Amino acid sequence: MNKTSLTLYLEINDLNFIFFVTENDNDNDLKVKYKLITPLKGIENNRVSDLKKISDTIKENIFLIEKKFNHTFKEIILILENFDPKFINFTGFKKLNGSQIIRENITYILNTLKSCVDKTETKYNILHIFNSNYRLDKEKIDNLPIGLFGDFYSHELSFNLINKNDFRNLENILNNCNLKIKKIFLKSFITGANISDNNLDINTFFKIKIKQDISKIFYFENNSLKYEQNFKFGSNLILKDISKITSLKKDIIEMILNEITFDKNILEEELIDENFFKDFPYRKIKKKLIYDISLARIEEILDIIIFKNINIDFYNKQSNAIFFEIENELYSKSLKEFFKKILKSNNFEVKSFNKLSDEKMLETVNKLVHFGWKKEAIPITHPKKSIIARFFDAIFD
Repeated sequence: MNKTSLTLYLEINDLNFIFFVTENDNDNDLKVKYKLITPLKGIENNRVSDLKKISDTIKENIFLIEKKFNHTFKEIILILENFDPKFINFTGFKKLNGSQIIRENITYILNTLKSCVDKTETKYNILHIFNSNYRLDKEKIDNLPIGLFGDFYSHELSFNLINKNDFRNLENILNNCNLKIKKIFLKSFITGANISDNNLDINTFFKIKIKQDISKIFYFENNSLKYEQNFKFGSNLILKDISKITSLKKDIIEMILNEITFDKNILEEELIDENFFKDFPYRKIKKKLIYDISLARIEEILDIIIFKNINIDFYNKQSNAIFFEIENELYSKSLKEFFKKILKSNNFEVKSFNKLSDEKMLETVNKLVHFGWKKEAIPITHPKKSIIARFFDAIFD
């Protein structure tokens, strides 16, 4: 009989705490055994605001989960989406003068850059480090060039960081539940890793997600998460604009956007059908008007998120692949096409992205925990030697 193991996860997003319990058998196949969603409390503006509220909510729900499974968890994996991470990209160098690159050269660069981040970013903890770019004699190389000869080597690392106080607060809350944090993942990293695994020919891309009141963009380069940014607006902004100009109710606009195909071939005189109005007085409103309002507002949204966003202006020149997701299925049909149309007109290669299922997300996390990520860098800590040991090393090395 195969043995199984239970793993506890906690996702913290902009609306909820989501607890998952998964089970792994001997073949490392994962099944989601339980999911518990509870409203977000104690976190405001992407920062911990009320420690007691968070602590009480998490402790109460973990108690219920452990009681349900008659199992005491010792570790937990965190998936964070609503904390504001910080992103830093540093490049280290090594003059080779025709010699061979050895592993110690790369380890030295990695540890030096990490040490630099630790010293300068004293208010942050490092979550992820990625080997984002390698260049040997100014030529880009796909993999670590250990064993190759050259004159000059440069190695870029991408650091994802979290506010140190937020980290300590989460750590203390979970310690009070007798839980140790096994691993913390940014949700963007998980999503990017999933996209990369399912699109082996694409390792550099943007991902845009439009929710009702929040939007997000992140950038993956050479399978490394290099940047993400959140915006306090979403698809509701488009609906409000249409409602303001046409005086239509939100639910009518949703039905119209979901059921009518809008494109540039709409005739000027075409009107919205009476069937959409039901209990409301019919008003003669042109389809073209809704088309024009939506297109104009979406263009403004994309200007802010990507086209005229100075924070990612440099990255915008590195890739034209973009994965696009709109969360609300009630009216996503037309809006998705509007977004695609504008992105394509700006020379982006648009690829649809369906929201990750719980199973797919946790399968990706499970793989990252057990096998790591192809571009994730792990600093190597060398044990400190005594004065006598260093003296003998100096003589005999």
